[in-house]
Amino acid sequence: MDKGALVHLALEGAEIAVRVTPGAARDRIAAEAGCIRIHVTAPPEDGRATRAAQVLLARALGVAKSRLVLLRGAASRDKLFRLD
Repeated sequence: MDKGALVHLALEGAEIAVRVTPGAARDRIAAEAGCIRIHVTAPPEDGRATRAAQVLLARALGVAKSRLVLLRGAASRDKLFRLD
């Protein structure tokens, strides 16, 4: 997915649910059937996959990664981010 591809979701206060797949062959985001799936090459240890997913999501939304706050799912595949 291109940079800014999810810009229509970039509303302040929006909560964005994603499903993260760590250890993928390449980094990518897929929006399918109302679900955002993020595949990252980072391993699922020490929060590396979560940080990589945050960076990819911020790029797709066209916002700074510091504006995305993880609300739920630090140790889970299913995560919820809020855009501040």
